[in-house]
Amino acid sequence: MKLRELLSGCGDTFREGEWLHDGQAEEDVRDMEISGVVYDSRKVKEGYMFVAIKGERVDGHNFIHDAIRNGARAIVLEREIRTTELEIARRNLSPGMEHSMEQSEIQSCFLHAKNSRRSLACIASNLYKRPSEWMTLIGITGTNGKTTTTYILKSILETWGKDVGLVGTIQYMIGDVAYPAPHTTPESPEFQALLKDMYSSGCTHVISEVSSHALAQYRVDNTRFRAAVFTNLTRDHLDFHRTMEDYFRAKERLFLQLLDREGAAIINSDDTYGKRLHFELLSKNPELRDILTYGLKNGADISASDIDLSFSGIRFNLIYRNEKHEILSGLVGLHNVYNIMSAVGVALSQGIPWSAITEGIAKTANVKGRFETVDVGQGFLAAIDYAHTEDALSRLLETAREVLAGKRRNGKEISPRIITVFGCGGDRDRGKRPRMGAVATKLSNFVIITSDNPRSEEPHDIIREIEQGAVRKNYVIEPDRGEAISQAVKAAHKGDIVLIAGKGHENYQEIKGSMYRFSDREVLEAAIKERLGNEK
Repeated sequence: MKLRELLSGCGDTFREGEWLHDGQAEEDVRDMEISGVVYDSRKVKEGYMFVAIKGERVDGHNFIHDAIRNGARAIVLEREIRTTELEIARRNLSPGMEHSMEQSEIQSCFLHAKNSRRSLACIASNLYKRPSEWMTLIGITGTNGKTTTTYILKSILETWGKDVGLVGTIQYMIGDVAYPAPHTTPESPEFQALLKDMYSSGCTHVISEVSSHALAQYRVDNTRFRAAVFTNLTRDHLDFHRTMEDYFRAKERLFLQLLDREGAAIINSDDTYGKRLHFELLSKNPELRDILTYGLKNGADISASDIDLSFSGIRFNLIYRNEKHEILSGLVGLHNVYNIMSAVGVALSQGIPWSAITEGIAKTANVKGRFETVDVGQGFLAAIDYAHTEDALSRLLETAREVLAGKRRNGKEISPRIITVFGCGGDRDRGKRPRMGAVATKLSNFVIITSDNPRSEEPHDIIREIEQGAVRKNYVIEPDRGEAISQAVKAAHKGDIVLIAGKGHENYQEIKGSMYRFSDREVLEAAIKERLGNEK
Protein backbone atom coordinates (compact mmCIF):
# COMPACT_ATOMS: atom_id res chain seq x y z
CA MET A 1 0.00 0.00 0.00
CA LYS A 2 1.25 3.51 -0.79
CA LEU A 3 2.28 5.70 2.13
CA ARG A 4 -0.33 8.31 1.16
CA GLU A 5 -3.08 5.68 1.45
CA LEU A 6 -1.86 4.60 4.88
CA LEU A 7 -1.90 8.21 6.05
CA SER A 8 -5.32 9.05 4.63
CA GLY A 9 -7.35 10.90 7.26
CA CYS A 10 -4.52 10.71 9.78
CA GLY A 11 -3.22 14.25 9.31
CA ASP A 12 -4.45 15.53 12.65
CA THR A 13 -2.33 12.94 14.47
CA PHE A 14 0.94 14.29 13.01
CA ARG A 15 2.88 17.48 13.55
CA GLU A 16 2.41 19.52 10.44
CA GLY A 17 5.41 19.78 8.17
CA GLU A 18 7.72 17.70 10.39
CA TRP A 19 8.96 15.22 7.80
CA LEU A 20 12.51 14.08 7.22
CA HIS A 21 13.22 12.17 4.03
CA ASP A 22 15.94 11.50 1.47
CA GLY A 23 15.79 14.70 -0.51
CA GLN A 24 12.99 13.60 -2.81
CA ALA A 25 9.90 15.75 -3.10
CA GLU A 26 7.42 15.05 -0.33
CA GLU A 27 4.80 14.01 -2.89
CA ASP A 28 7.17 11.36 -4.23
CA VAL A 29 7.80 10.09 -0.72
CA ARG A 30 4.06 9.77 -0.16
CA ASP A 31 3.94 7.43 -3.17
CA MET A 32 6.47 4.98 -1.72
CA GLU A 33 5.18 1.46 -1.19
CA ILE A 34 4.85 0.19 2.38
CA SER A 35 4.56 -3.57 2.70
CA GLY A 36 3.65 -3.81 6.39
CA VAL A 37 3.15 -1.87 9.63
CA VAL A 38 4.57 -2.98 13.00
CA TYR A 39 5.40 -1.48 16.39
CA ASP A 40 7.94 -4.18 17.33
CA SER A 41 11.35 -3.57 15.72
CA ARG A 42 12.04 -7.32 15.71
CA LYS A 43 9.15 -7.84 13.30
CA VAL A 44 10.29 -5.24 10.78
CA LYS A 45 10.96 -6.51 7.26
CA GLU A 46 12.16 -4.75 4.13
CA GLY A 47 9.76 -1.97 3.14
CA TYR A 48 7.86 -1.89 6.43
CA MET A 49 6.70 1.07 8.50
CA PHE A 50 7.85 1.05 12.12
CA VAL A 51 5.76 2.97 14.65
CA ALA A 52 7.68 3.77 17.82
CA ILE A 53 5.32 3.70 20.80
CA LYS A 54 6.17 4.09 24.45
CA GLY A 55 4.89 1.05 26.31
CA GLU A 56 4.50 0.47 30.03
CA ARG A 57 7.90 -1.24 30.21
CA VAL A 58 9.65 -0.68 26.87
CA ASP A 59 10.01 2.45 24.73
CA GLY A 60 10.01 1.72 20.99
CA HIS A 61 12.01 4.90 20.34
CA ASN A 62 15.04 3.09 21.73
CA PHE A 63 14.84 0.59 18.85
CA ILE A 64 14.56 2.89 15.84
CA HIS A 65 18.09 2.01 14.76
CA ASP A 66 17.22 -1.71 14.87
CA ALA A 67 14.07 -1.10 12.82
CA ILE A 68 16.08 0.68 10.13
CA ARG A 69 18.71 -2.07 10.04
CA ASN A 70 15.86 -4.55 9.49
CA GLY A 71 14.62 -2.60 6.47
CA ALA A 72 12.08 -0.06 7.77
CA ARG A 73 11.21 2.43 5.03
CA ALA A 74 9.11 4.77 7.15
CA ILE A 75 9.41 5.60 10.85
CA VAL A 76 6.64 7.15 12.93
CA LEU A 77 7.94 8.63 16.16
CA GLU A 78 6.55 10.76 18.93
CA ARG A 79 9.41 11.56 21.27
CA GLU A 80 11.54 14.61 20.66
CA ILE A 81 14.75 13.41 19.04
CA ARG A 82 17.56 15.70 17.97
CA THR A 83 18.08 16.16 14.24
CA THR A 84 21.61 14.73 14.51
CA GLU A 85 20.24 11.54 16.04
CA LEU A 86 17.77 11.20 13.16
CA GLU A 87 20.46 11.79 10.58
CA ILE A 88 22.57 9.05 12.15
CA ALA A 89 19.61 6.66 12.17
CA ARG A 90 18.78 7.51 8.57
CA ARG A 91 22.25 6.37 7.51
CA ASN A 92 21.83 3.04 9.32
CA LEU A 93 24.67 3.98 11.64
CA SER A 94 24.98 3.52 15.36
CA PRO A 95 25.71 6.52 17.61
CA GLY A 96 29.43 7.33 17.59
CA MET A 97 29.96 5.90 14.09
CA GLU A 98 28.74 8.93 12.16
CA HIS A 99 32.26 10.17 11.39
CA SER A 100 33.67 6.76 10.46
CA MET A 101 31.78 6.32 7.20
CA GLU A 102 31.11 8.35 4.12
CA GLN A 103 27.73 9.89 3.51
CA SER A 104 25.44 7.07 2.41
CA GLU A 105 22.12 7.06 0.67
CA ILE A 106 19.28 7.72 3.05
CA GLN A 107 16.84 4.80 3.18
CA SER A 108 14.05 5.92 5.49
CA CYS A 109 11.64 8.78 5.99
CA PHE A 110 10.51 10.00 9.40
CA LEU A 111 7.07 11.24 10.42
CA HIS A 112 6.70 13.07 13.72
CA ALA A 113 3.41 12.16 15.46
CA LYS A 114 1.63 14.12 18.14
CA ASN A 115 0.81 10.76 19.71
CA SER A 116 2.21 7.72 17.95
CA ARG A 117 -0.48 5.39 19.34
CA ARG A 118 -3.19 7.57 17.78
CA SER A 119 -1.29 7.58 14.50
CA LEU A 120 -0.87 3.80 14.68
CA ALA A 121 -4.62 3.31 15.17
CA CYS A 122 -5.44 5.41 12.11
CA ILE A 123 -2.76 3.77 9.98
CA ALA A 124 -3.85 0.26 11.05
CA SER A 125 -7.47 0.98 10.15
CA ASN A 126 -6.36 2.14 6.67
CA LEU A 127 -4.03 -0.84 6.25
CA TYR A 128 -6.93 -3.27 6.71
CA LYS A 129 -9.43 -1.20 4.65
CA ARG A 130 -11.48 0.08 7.64
CA PRO A 131 -13.29 -3.22 8.33
CA SER A 132 -15.54 -1.86 11.09
CA GLU A 133 -17.42 0.18 8.51
CA TRP A 134 -18.69 -3.01 6.85
CA MET A 135 -20.03 -4.75 9.96
CA THR A 136 -22.09 -3.93 13.04
CA LEU A 137 -19.52 -3.53 15.80
CA ILE A 138 -20.72 -3.53 19.42
CA GLY A 139 -18.38 -2.44 22.23
CA ILE A 140 -18.86 -3.44 25.87
CA THR A 141 -16.91 -1.69 28.61
CA GLY A 142 -17.01 -1.57 32.40
CA THR A 143 -15.18 -3.11 35.34
CA ASN A 144 -17.33 -6.23 35.69
CA GLY A 145 -19.79 -8.11 33.50
CA LYS A 146 -18.19 -7.51 30.10
CA THR A 147 -17.37 -11.11 29.27
CA THR A 148 -20.69 -12.65 30.23
CA THR A 149 -22.58 -9.90 28.41
CA THR A 150 -20.66 -10.61 25.19
CA TYR A 151 -21.65 -14.28 25.30
CA ILE A 152 -25.32 -13.53 26.00
CA LEU A 153 -25.39 -11.10 23.10
CA LYS A 154 -23.55 -13.53 20.81
CA SER A 155 -26.18 -16.17 21.55
CA ILE A 156 -29.02 -13.70 20.83
CA LEU A 157 -27.49 -12.61 17.52
CA GLU A 158 -26.83 -16.19 16.41
CA THR A 159 -30.38 -17.15 17.32
CA TRP A 160 -31.43 -14.27 15.05
CA GLY A 161 -29.45 -15.93 12.26
CA LYS A 162 -26.34 -13.74 12.20
CA ASP A 163 -22.68 -14.73 11.84
CA VAL A 164 -20.89 -13.28 14.85
CA GLY A 165 -17.31 -12.51 15.82
CA LEU A 166 -16.23 -12.01 19.44
CA VAL A 167 -13.22 -10.23 20.94
CA GLY A 168 -12.80 -10.81 24.65
CA THR A 169 -10.87 -11.78 27.74
CA ILE A 170 -11.26 -15.54 27.46
CA GLN A 171 -10.79 -15.96 23.71
CA TYR A 172 -11.40 -14.45 20.29
CA MET A 173 -14.05 -16.21 18.20
CA ILE A 174 -14.97 -16.18 14.54
CA GLY A 175 -18.25 -18.05 14.52
CA ASP A 176 -17.56 -21.23 16.49
CA VAL A 177 -13.80 -21.18 15.92
CA ALA A 178 -11.86 -19.95 18.97
CA TYR A 179 -8.41 -18.36 19.08
CA PRO A 180 -6.18 -17.50 22.08
CA ALA A 181 -6.67 -14.00 23.53
CA PRO A 182 -3.35 -12.50 24.69
CA HIS A 183 -5.17 -9.28 25.64
CA THR A 184 -8.82 -8.42 26.32
CA THR A 185 -8.54 -5.81 23.56
CA PRO A 186 -5.43 -6.18 21.34
CA GLU A 187 -3.22 -3.38 20.02
CA SER A 188 -4.67 -1.52 17.04
CA PRO A 189 -2.94 -3.46 14.20
CA GLU A 190 -4.01 -6.81 15.68
CA PHE A 191 -7.48 -5.46 16.43
CA GLN A 192 -8.01 -4.22 12.87
CA ALA A 193 -6.54 -7.43 11.41
CA LEU A 194 -8.95 -9.44 13.55
CA LEU A 195 -11.91 -7.37 12.35
CA LYS A 196 -10.74 -7.85 8.75
CA ASP A 197 -10.53 -11.64 9.26
CA MET A 198 -14.02 -11.65 10.76
CA TYR A 199 -15.44 -9.70 7.85
CA SER A 200 -13.68 -11.96 5.33
CA SER A 201 -15.12 -14.98 7.13
CA GLY A 202 -18.67 -13.67 6.70
CA CYS A 203 -19.32 -12.07 10.08
CA THR A 204 -22.06 -9.46 9.96
CA HIS A 205 -21.74 -8.55 13.64
CA VAL A 206 -18.79 -8.30 16.04
CA ILE A 207 -19.01 -7.98 19.81
CA SER A 208 -15.89 -6.67 21.51
CA GLU A 209 -14.96 -6.18 25.10
CA VAL A 210 -13.26 -2.79 25.24
CA SER A 211 -10.85 -2.43 28.14
CA SER A 212 -9.91 0.84 29.80
CA HIS A 213 -6.28 0.24 28.81
CA ALA A 214 -7.34 -0.05 25.17
CA LEU A 215 -9.33 3.19 25.35
CA ALA A 216 -6.57 5.09 27.14
CA GLN A 217 -4.02 3.84 24.61
CA TYR A 218 -6.16 4.54 21.51
CA ARG A 219 -6.14 0.85 20.44
CA VAL A 220 -9.73 1.00 19.11
CA ASP A 221 -9.63 4.51 17.65
CA ASN A 222 -10.64 4.96 14.00
CA THR A 223 -13.20 2.21 14.53
CA ARG A 224 -16.94 2.58 14.00
CA PHE A 225 -19.01 1.31 16.93
CA ARG A 226 -22.74 0.98 16.26
CA ALA A 227 -23.63 0.26 19.90
CA ALA A 228 -21.80 0.57 23.23
CA VAL A 229 -22.57 -0.81 26.70
CA PHE A 230 -21.45 0.60 30.06
CA THR A 231 -21.81 -2.11 32.72
CA ASN A 232 -20.38 -0.43 35.85
CA LEU A 233 -17.24 1.15 37.24
CA THR A 234 -15.59 0.05 40.48
CA ARG A 235 -12.02 0.20 41.74
CA ASP A 236 -9.55 -1.60 39.48
CA HIS A 237 -6.45 -0.88 37.38
CA LEU A 238 -5.44 2.12 39.48
CA ASP A 239 -1.83 1.02 39.05
CA PHE A 240 -2.34 2.18 35.45
CA HIS A 241 -4.98 4.94 35.63
CA ARG A 242 -3.88 6.35 39.02
CA THR A 243 -7.29 7.82 39.88
CA MET A 244 -10.92 6.77 39.49
CA GLU A 245 -11.49 9.96 37.50
CA ASP A 246 -8.86 8.93 34.94
CA TYR A 247 -10.38 5.45 34.88
CA PHE A 248 -13.83 6.87 34.17
CA ARG A 249 -12.55 9.28 31.52
CA ALA A 250 -10.93 6.37 29.68
CA LYS A 251 -14.22 4.43 29.64
CA GLU A 252 -16.14 7.52 28.62
CA ARG A 253 -14.13 7.83 25.38
CA LEU A 254 -16.05 4.90 23.88
CA PHE A 255 -19.30 6.87 24.12
CA LEU A 256 -18.15 10.44 23.50
CA GLN A 257 -15.54 9.88 20.78
CA LEU A 258 -15.93 6.45 19.18
CA LEU A 259 -19.65 5.67 19.13
CA ASP A 260 -21.32 6.40 15.80
CA ARG A 261 -23.87 9.23 15.97
CA GLU A 262 -26.48 6.85 14.57
CA GLY A 263 -25.54 4.28 17.21
CA ALA A 264 -26.94 3.40 20.60
CA ALA A 265 -25.61 3.72 24.15
CA ILE A 266 -26.83 1.21 26.75
CA ILE A 267 -26.02 2.31 30.31
CA ASN A 268 -26.42 0.80 33.78
CA SER A 269 -28.25 3.61 35.57
CA ASP A 270 -27.98 1.87 38.96
CA ASP A 271 -24.23 2.50 38.85
CA THR A 272 -23.02 5.91 40.11
CA TYR A 273 -20.69 6.37 37.17
CA GLY A 274 -23.39 5.10 34.83
CA LYS A 275 -25.68 7.91 35.98
CA ARG A 276 -22.88 10.38 35.38
CA LEU A 277 -22.19 8.99 31.92
CA HIS A 278 -25.88 9.22 31.04
CA PHE A 279 -25.96 12.89 32.06
CA GLU A 280 -22.78 13.70 30.16
CA LEU A 281 -24.03 12.00 27.01
CA LEU A 282 -27.21 14.05 27.10
CA SER A 283 -25.21 17.27 27.44
CA LYS A 284 -22.08 16.51 25.38
CA ASN A 285 -23.39 14.21 22.65
CA PRO A 286 -27.00 15.36 22.06
CA GLU A 287 -26.94 14.08 18.46
CA LEU A 288 -26.64 10.46 19.59
CA ARG A 289 -29.62 8.58 18.16
CA ASP A 290 -30.44 6.25 21.01
CA ILE A 291 -29.69 6.07 24.75
CA LEU A 292 -31.19 3.23 26.78
CA THR A 293 -30.76 2.79 30.52
CA TYR A 294 -31.17 -0.43 32.46
CA GLY A 295 -31.38 -1.20 36.16
CA LEU A 296 -33.60 -2.10 39.08
CA LYS A 297 -33.89 1.46 40.41
CA ASN A 298 -34.44 5.02 39.22
CA GLY A 299 -37.06 4.29 36.55
CA ALA A 300 -34.67 2.78 33.98
CA ASP A 301 -35.86 2.10 30.42
CA ILE A 302 -35.22 -1.61 30.93
CA SER A 303 -35.89 -3.15 34.35
CA ALA A 304 -36.78 -6.47 35.98
CA SER A 305 -39.35 -7.76 38.46
CA ASP A 306 -40.32 -11.02 40.17
CA ILE A 307 -36.69 -12.16 40.23
CA ASP A 308 -36.22 -15.79 41.27
CA LEU A 309 -32.61 -16.85 41.91
CA SER A 310 -31.33 -20.38 42.41
CA PHE A 311 -28.19 -22.37 41.72
CA SER A 312 -29.92 -23.79 38.65
CA GLY A 313 -30.46 -20.36 37.10
CA ILE A 314 -32.60 -17.23 36.97
CA ARG A 315 -36.25 -16.55 36.24
CA PHE A 316 -37.64 -13.00 36.07
CA ASN A 317 -39.85 -10.64 34.13
CA LEU A 318 -38.03 -8.11 32.00
CA ILE A 319 -39.97 -4.85 31.66
CA TYR A 320 -39.63 -2.56 28.65
CA ARG A 321 -42.16 0.12 27.72
CA ASN A 322 -44.64 -1.27 30.25
CA GLU A 323 -44.54 -4.71 28.65
CA LYS A 324 -43.34 -7.80 30.53
CA HIS A 325 -41.32 -10.58 28.92
CA GLU A 326 -40.48 -13.72 30.89
CA ILE A 327 -36.77 -14.48 30.96
CA LEU A 328 -35.34 -17.92 31.78
CA SER A 329 -31.58 -18.41 32.04
CA GLY A 330 -29.14 -21.00 33.31
CA LEU A 331 -26.82 -18.21 34.49
CA VAL A 332 -26.64 -17.71 38.24
CA GLY A 333 -26.91 -14.61 40.44
CA LEU A 334 -28.38 -11.13 40.53
CA HIS A 335 -25.38 -9.70 38.65
CA ASN A 336 -26.43 -11.79 35.66
CA VAL A 337 -29.85 -10.14 35.71
CA TYR A 338 -27.92 -6.93 35.00
CA ASN A 339 -25.84 -8.61 32.30
CA ILE A 340 -28.98 -9.92 30.62
CA MET A 341 -30.65 -6.49 30.76
CA SER A 342 -27.61 -4.89 29.09
CA ALA A 343 -27.61 -7.47 26.29
CA VAL A 344 -31.34 -6.95 25.80
CA GLY A 345 -30.71 -3.20 25.47
CA VAL A 346 -28.31 -3.80 22.61
CA ALA A 347 -30.67 -6.28 20.98
CA LEU A 348 -33.57 -3.84 21.10
CA SER A 349 -31.41 -1.07 19.64
CA GLN A 350 -30.64 -3.36 16.69
CA GLY A 351 -34.26 -4.29 16.04
CA ILE A 352 -33.95 -7.92 17.12
CA PRO A 353 -37.36 -9.54 17.79
CA TRP A 354 -38.31 -10.69 21.26
CA SER A 355 -38.54 -14.32 20.17
CA ALA A 356 -34.81 -14.33 19.29
CA ILE A 357 -33.93 -12.37 22.43
CA THR A 358 -35.62 -14.72 24.90
CA GLU A 359 -34.48 -17.87 23.07
CA GLY A 360 -30.91 -16.57 22.80
CA ILE A 361 -30.80 -15.84 26.53
CA ALA A 362 -32.16 -19.27 27.39
CA LYS A 363 -29.52 -20.91 25.17
CA THR A 364 -26.56 -19.05 26.69
CA ALA A 365 -24.31 -21.57 28.40
CA ASN A 366 -22.37 -20.84 31.57
CA VAL A 367 -19.30 -18.80 30.68
CA LYS A 368 -15.91 -20.31 31.36
CA GLY A 369 -14.48 -19.07 34.64
CA ARG A 370 -17.62 -17.10 35.59
CA PHE A 371 -19.34 -18.91 38.46
CA GLU A 372 -18.26 -22.10 36.68
CA THR A 373 -19.30 -25.07 38.76
CA VAL A 374 -17.25 -28.24 39.19
CA ASP A 375 -19.39 -31.28 39.94
CA VAL A 376 -17.91 -34.76 40.17
CA GLY A 377 -20.50 -36.10 42.60
CA GLN A 378 -19.49 -34.32 45.82
CA GLY A 379 -22.14 -33.25 48.31
CA PHE A 380 -21.24 -29.57 48.24
CA LEU A 381 -21.25 -26.94 45.52
CA ALA A 382 -17.83 -25.93 44.15
CA ALA A 383 -17.26 -23.09 41.69
CA ILE A 384 -14.47 -20.98 40.21
CA ASP A 385 -14.87 -17.33 39.32
CA TYR A 386 -12.74 -14.57 37.78
CA ALA A 387 -13.66 -12.14 40.59
CA HIS A 388 -10.47 -10.16 41.16
CA THR A 389 -11.80 -6.81 42.35
CA GLU A 390 -13.53 -5.77 45.55
CA ASP A 391 -16.85 -5.30 43.76
CA ALA A 392 -16.67 -8.55 41.78
CA LEU A 393 -15.79 -10.54 44.90
CA SER A 394 -18.65 -8.89 46.77
CA ARG A 395 -21.09 -9.77 43.97
CA LEU A 396 -19.85 -13.35 43.91
CA LEU A 397 -20.30 -13.81 47.65
CA GLU A 398 -23.65 -12.01 47.72
CA THR A 399 -24.81 -14.35 44.94
CA ALA A 400 -23.82 -17.34 47.03
CA ARG A 401 -25.64 -15.93 50.05
CA GLU A 402 -28.76 -15.05 48.06
CA VAL A 403 -29.33 -18.51 46.70
CA LEU A 404 -28.02 -20.52 49.63
CA ALA A 405 -30.86 -22.25 51.49
CA GLY A 406 -30.67 -23.75 54.97
CA LYS A 407 -29.71 -27.41 55.06
CA ARG A 408 -30.24 -30.14 57.64
CA ARG A 409 -27.15 -31.86 58.92
CA ASN A 410 -27.11 -34.48 61.68
CA GLY A 411 -30.75 -33.78 62.44
CA LYS A 412 -30.12 -30.11 63.22
CA GLU A 413 -31.24 -27.11 61.18
CA ILE A 414 -28.10 -25.15 60.36
CA SER A 415 -26.91 -22.84 57.60
CA PRO A 416 -24.32 -24.20 55.18
CA ARG A 417 -21.03 -22.34 55.03
CA ILE A 418 -19.34 -20.34 52.30
CA ILE A 419 -15.67 -21.25 52.05
CA THR A 420 -13.66 -18.81 49.92
CA VAL A 421 -10.16 -19.15 48.48
CA PHE A 422 -8.66 -16.00 46.96
CA GLY A 423 -5.54 -13.86 46.55
CA CYS A 424 -4.51 -10.65 44.79
CA GLY A 425 -2.23 -10.17 41.81
CA GLY A 426 1.23 -8.73 42.20
CA ASP A 427 2.46 -5.55 40.44
CA ARG A 428 -1.12 -4.26 40.31
CA ASP A 429 -3.31 -1.86 42.29
CA ARG A 430 -2.24 -2.46 45.90
CA GLY A 431 -5.10 -0.37 47.31
CA LYS A 432 -7.70 -3.03 46.57
CA ARG A 433 -5.93 -5.73 48.60
CA PRO A 434 -7.20 -4.81 52.10
CA ARG A 435 -10.61 -3.99 50.61
CA MET A 436 -10.88 -7.49 49.18
CA GLY A 437 -9.72 -8.90 52.52
CA ALA A 438 -12.56 -7.03 54.20
CA VAL A 439 -15.19 -8.26 51.73
CA ALA A 440 -14.04 -11.88 51.88
CA THR A 441 -13.97 -12.11 55.68
CA LYS A 442 -17.25 -10.23 56.04
CA LEU A 443 -19.31 -12.27 53.58
CA SER A 444 -17.68 -15.71 53.91
CA ASN A 445 -17.82 -18.13 56.79
CA PHE A 446 -14.26 -19.28 56.25
CA VAL A 447 -11.51 -17.82 54.08
CA ILE A 448 -8.18 -19.18 52.87
CA ILE A 449 -5.95 -16.32 51.71
CA THR A 450 -3.48 -17.48 49.10
CA SER A 451 -1.50 -16.41 46.01
CA ASP A 452 -2.99 -15.32 42.70
CA ASN A 453 -0.38 -14.21 40.15
CA PRO A 454 2.29 -12.74 42.45
CA ARG A 455 4.42 -11.75 39.45
CA SER A 456 7.56 -10.01 40.74
CA GLU A 457 6.27 -9.55 44.32
CA GLU A 458 6.71 -11.88 47.27
CA PRO A 459 3.43 -13.74 47.96
CA HIS A 460 3.74 -13.16 51.71
CA ASP A 461 3.94 -9.38 51.17
CA ILE A 462 0.72 -9.40 49.14
CA ILE A 463 -1.03 -11.62 51.68
CA ARG A 464 -0.03 -9.31 54.55
CA GLU A 465 -1.69 -6.39 52.76
CA ILE A 466 -4.86 -8.44 52.21
CA GLU A 467 -4.83 -9.49 55.86
CA GLN A 468 -4.80 -5.85 57.01
CA GLY A 469 -8.39 -5.48 55.78
CA ALA A 470 -9.80 -8.56 57.51
CA VAL A 471 -12.84 -7.72 59.64
CA ARG A 472 -13.04 -11.13 61.34
CA LYS A 473 -10.52 -13.76 62.35
CA ASN A 474 -12.25 -16.37 60.20
CA TYR A 475 -9.33 -17.00 57.86
CA VAL A 476 -6.09 -18.89 57.50
CA ILE A 477 -3.12 -18.25 55.25
CA GLU A 478 -1.76 -20.74 52.70
CA PRO A 479 0.52 -19.15 50.04
CA ASP A 480 0.52 -22.30 47.87
CA ARG A 481 -2.64 -21.92 45.78
CA GLY A 482 -2.93 -25.62 45.01
CA GLU A 483 -2.68 -26.51 48.70
CA ALA A 484 -5.18 -23.76 49.57
CA ILE A 485 -7.74 -25.25 47.17
CA SER A 486 -7.12 -28.72 48.60
CA GLN A 487 -7.66 -27.43 52.16
CA ALA A 488 -10.95 -25.81 51.14
CA VAL A 489 -12.20 -29.08 49.65
CA LYS A 490 -11.20 -31.04 52.75
CA ALA A 491 -12.98 -28.53 55.00
CA ALA A 492 -16.28 -28.59 53.08
CA HIS A 493 -19.33 -30.38 54.48
CA LYS A 494 -22.48 -31.45 52.70
CA GLY A 495 -24.41 -28.40 51.53
CA ASP A 496 -21.47 -25.98 51.79
CA ILE A 497 -20.23 -23.79 48.95
CA VAL A 498 -16.57 -23.67 48.00
CA LEU A 499 -15.63 -20.63 45.90
CA ILE A 500 -12.24 -20.30 44.23
CA ALA A 501 -11.92 -16.66 43.18
CA GLY A 502 -9.53 -14.53 41.18
CA LYS A 503 -8.24 -16.52 38.21
CA GLY A 504 -11.33 -18.02 36.62
CA HIS A 505 -10.50 -19.16 33.09
CA GLU A 506 -6.75 -18.54 33.39
CA ASN A 507 -4.59 -21.64 33.00
CA TYR A 508 -1.32 -20.25 34.34
CA GLN A 509 0.30 -18.68 37.38
CA GLU A 510 2.92 -15.96 36.91
CA ILE A 511 5.77 -16.07 39.44
CA LYS A 512 9.02 -14.09 39.22
CA GLY A 513 8.75 -13.56 35.46
CA SER A 514 7.93 -17.19 34.64
CA MET A 515 4.59 -18.69 33.61
CA TYR A 516 3.60 -22.00 35.18
CA ARG A 517 0.72 -24.21 34.17
CA PHE A 518 -2.06 -23.78 36.74
CA SER A 519 -5.80 -24.15 36.27
CA ASP A 520 -8.13 -23.53 39.22
CA ARG A 521 -10.68 -25.83 37.62
CA GLU A 522 -8.24 -28.70 37.12
CA VAL A 523 -6.79 -28.38 40.63
CA LEU A 524 -10.26 -28.13 42.21
CA GLU A 525 -11.56 -31.14 40.31
CA ALA A 526 -8.49 -33.21 41.24
CA ALA A 527 -8.84 -32.27 44.91
CA ILE A 528 -12.50 -33.29 44.97
CA LYS A 529 -11.77 -36.61 43.25
CA GLU A 530 -8.97 -37.31 45.74
CA ARG A 531 -11.30 -36.63 48.66
CA LEU A 532 -14.05 -38.82 47.22
CA GLY A 533 -11.50 -41.58 46.64
CA ASN A 534 -10.32 -41.39 50.24
CA GLU A 535 -13.89 -41.54 51.53
CA LYS A 536 -14.67 -44.84 49.81
